[in-house]
Amino acid sequence: MNILVLCTGNSARSILLECIFNHDSGGRIRAFSAGSTPSGRVHPQSLTLLAHKGYPTDGLSSQSWDGYAQPDAPKMDIVITVCDSANAETCPFWPTTNGHAPVQAHWGIPDPAAAAQPDWDVAFETAFDSLSRKAAALMALPIETMAPVDLKTALNQVATV
Repeated sequence: MNILVLCTGNSARSILLECIFNHDSGGRIRAFSAGSTPSGRVHPQSLTLLAHKGYPTDGLSSQSWDGYAQPDAPKMDIVITVCDSANAETCPFWPTTNGHAPVQAHWGIPDPAAAAQPDWDVAFETAFDSLSRKAAALMALPIETMAPVDLKTALNQVATV
């Protein structure tokens, strides 16, 4: 099961969720992350938090979502946006690519990278905890065998966890 996590800058929330899925799914999920306007670097507090929690950080990068729309890109089963539209943040929209329309969901998370440096610890921990809860709820389901309509319903329910 391939999941693409999208946000605007691809430096914090999407990186965190990519790592959570890849580390905690026991190989059931292969997660990727990207941004519509990538910052070009992973936020240093993302790397600090992940390393502190024992998550591998090798190979993480802030990258454009354009690469995932190429014909040779991995086929995505699910696309999750994690931008915070409640704070007027523009969320990327993932179109049908190569004739394939993945199941899409939105899990809005306030951007910890927008916090002032003295508040990074709390902001990033809060985002990580929320993303971890959502990821755990999704991974507790038999997502590999769910029909797309049922998967969409489940993803929307997980958004409220």
